[in-house]
Amino acid sequence: MADDDLYRGGLTVRKSVLGEAHVARATAATTDFDRPFQELITRSAWGSVWQREELTKRDRSLITIALLAALGHYDELVMHLRATRNTGATMEEVREALLHVAIYAGVPAANHAIQLAKKTFEEMAAEDKQG
Repeated sequence: MADDDLYRGGLTVRKSVLGEAHVARATAATTDFDRPFQELITRSAWGSVWQREELTKRDRSLITIALLAALGHYDELVMHLRATRNTGATMEEVREALLHVAIYAGVPAANHAIQLAKKTFEEMAAEDKQG
């Protein structure tokens, strides 16, 4: 697959997972300094990995949430918790993934991630009620 195809495909997947509005905000905030990074993650993460067909978006979402929690990348974790609206991962499945984090990566990492997930899911529910 040509580089441009990876970028275009990655951008499509990125929008489908994170949402058009999120990607539009990220694109609007891009400067000459971080443009190469934005292109790298769109091409590599979203184009080379997320658009592969061997796992569903839901599966990739749960794996990503677990990895981000285990590594303590909490800003990215919240972004991917919000993306569950688009990936089909349920709150119950996220909870199960975070229980795995507790066992395999440590209780403190899972504890913090669970607190963030509770807050994020509560915010999402309130947003849904507001329409």
